[in-house]
Amino acid sequence: MDITIHSSFLPHTDPDASLAFYRDTLGFEIRNDVGYEGMRWITVGPAGQPDTSIVLHPPTASPGLTDDERRTILEMMAKGSYFGVNLATADLDATFAKLEGSGAEVVQEPTEQPYGVRDCALRDPAGNMIRIQELR
Repeated sequence: MDITIHSSFLPHTDPDASLAFYRDTLGFEIRNDVGYEGMRWITVGPAGQPDTSIVLHPPTASPGLTDDERRTILEMMAKGSYFGVNLATADLDATFAKLEGSGAEVVQEPTEQPYGVRDCALRDPAGNMIRIQELR
């Protein structure tokens, strides 16, 4: 089998803030920006990796959600416990310094984890947990 990860999905609550974070703070390319009935789906990805993307989507656009389910989703997003993604970099300290200097919401400074990776954590504007691991 030859299987790759094509895209992953992260919810957003403010498309413009998310777009600015992924484009300006993380340096991702904007690959698609689609609107429908006042909602936006924005596809971003790392430069030089055209086959891997993250789709930033409206979290409550799924048909059939109840008002209680929508409210629960938004509450979990606000706590940073709804979605997340792990990214990687060769120079974690330099990456962290740039992110911290940009004003990104830092959750954890670079740390050697007991499970064998060194990483840091931050939140995007929607509250999604972004962990960045150091490539070794």
